[in-house]
Amino acid sequence: MKYLHTMIRVADLDTALDFFVTKLGFVEQRRTESAQGRFTLVFVACPDSPETPVELTYNWDPEVYAGGRNFGHLAIGVADINGYCARLMQQGITINRPPRDGRMAFIKTPDGISIELLQLGPAQTPVEPWLSMANSGTW
Repeated sequence: MKYLHTMIRVADLDTALDFFVTKLGFVEQRRTESAQGRFTLVFVACPDSPETPVELTYNWDPEVYAGGRNFGHLAIGVADINGYCARLMQQGITINRPPRDGRMAFIKTPDGISIELLQLGPAQTPVEPWLSMANSGTW
């Protein structure tokens, strides 16, 4: 058995790609468009784990996607959780659960799907602004 990928539906492909590629640093691997099926698939992955991509599915006909929280979350390991969260916050991304423990944080995609950020290796020393930052929303 081999884990292949995770698929999430996105309401706006350009917004999702800006989030995953421009802001998070994922790399677009491949793209498939089906005029007959009226959808576009874009596979994106973290540079250090291209074997486990996220498939962004964009259906051309409008649909309402509610309940993103029932998906659970994606998890991304980062080398410097404090610096990574600071960079995301500077780009306008809300840190829903700050890395107060130097190990874990949560953010959300534009479509409401939670992403858990985990410190690779030992936890970092907890620092401000995370130590005094409250949780925001849900994750």
